Amino acid sequence: MDQAPGHRLSPLVVRVAPAPRQGGRQVVDVPLTIGVVKESRPGERRVAMVPKAVPRLARNGIRVVVEAGAGSGAALSDEAYTEAGAEIGDAWKAPLVLKVTPPTREEIAKLDKGTVLIGFLNPLSDVDGVKALADAGVTGLAVESIPRISRAQAMDALSSQSSVAGYRAVLRAADRLPRFFPMLTSAAGTVPPAEVLVLGAGVAGLQALATARRLGARTTGYDVRPEVAEQVKSVGAQWLDLGIEAVGEGGYARELTEEERAEQQRRLTEAITKFDVVVTTALVPGRKAPTLVTAAAVEGMPAGGVIVDMAGESGGNCELTEPGTDVVRHGVTITSPLNLPADMPAHASELYARNLTELVELLVDDEGKLHLDFSDEIIAGACVTGRGEES
Repeated sequence: MDQAPGHRLSPLVVRVAPAPRQGGRQVVDVPLTIGVVKESRPGERRVAMVPKAVPRLARNGIRVVVEAGAGSGAALSDEAYTEAGAEIGDAWKAPLVLKVTPPTREEIAKLDKGTVLIGFLNPLSDVDGVKALADAGVTGLAVESIPRISRAQAMDALSSQSSVAGYRAVLRAADRLPRFFPMLTSAAGTVPPAEVLVLGAGVAGLQALATARRLGARTTGYDVRPEVAEQVKSVGAQWLDLGIEAVGEGGYARELTEEERAEQQRRLTEAITKFDVVVTTALVPGRKAPTLVTAAAVEGMPAGGVIVDMAGESGGNCELTEPGTDVVRHGVTITSPLNLPADMPAHASELYARNLTELVELLVDDEGKLHLDFSDEIIAGACVTGRGEES
């Protein structure tokens, strides 16, 4: 689930009543309590904080309150949290609440005015949800809006969860492909390796390529940015060169012209027909996912082929995708899972908890008190509702 590199998240900032400030900071002058709540989204098995992260937070003077059963989907018991030093209680009343998915309206009603909420808040697509947080007086920090700068790498939840998704996507493809991934030699003869194409060479795409390679497939990667060819080759894959470049300023991709887009699609459609498996990863924040795999491309693929469309939540990269389900078209299975990281909740939660721990440590002082410094580009970039200055 890689965002198209030519689009940066530009968070919506909604102002609410001002709070006391010191030197450009929002200050909560009490030792901090963090609430870790249970996710309510159907199928969501991740949790925002894991027990092994609790002692690190405690060393910063932070108290952690976990809602009962919050970690059950990731096989983390309430006892594991209490043994690590957390408490089981009403996590929704903490001044800083950690979540994975955007809160429902009912969950927003549980939050006190002035609460700071951190999670995937979907600010570009769920404008109504962001407004509901603002109306409730909640300061929302969206992890997907954290700027992608070197200082924020350890907080990059988009990348950590995309890595999990890329791995799981290939396992799904291997499960549905009616052939082996690796080359196998037996007394009955030699079976050639599967041919796997990954469209998009961001975090999810590179992880998908690396995983398919480890499973023994012959791998190929494609991206509109030619400069990522070396990254594709670094994970053992070949580079699909369609002869069309979209290099823009600052290392980002520029938008293709209509003529370039049509020619790219024609060449890509022709290339796709040579592969047993196609994994698509292209997302554009706040917009429908671009169509990369046409119906004609699906029809031309080998019978029994598999397409894993990782952009289903944004409409899909394949013209024949039905988000959230598996369909068979022209003998090709098209599968579009909606929340791949939740399929691996233990490690997905652990990685996400590391991201949030790093972010929380940026928000507190040496005494464990909450200080939101909106002059810091990470905090200002993540703030989608609350008391930040517009950027």
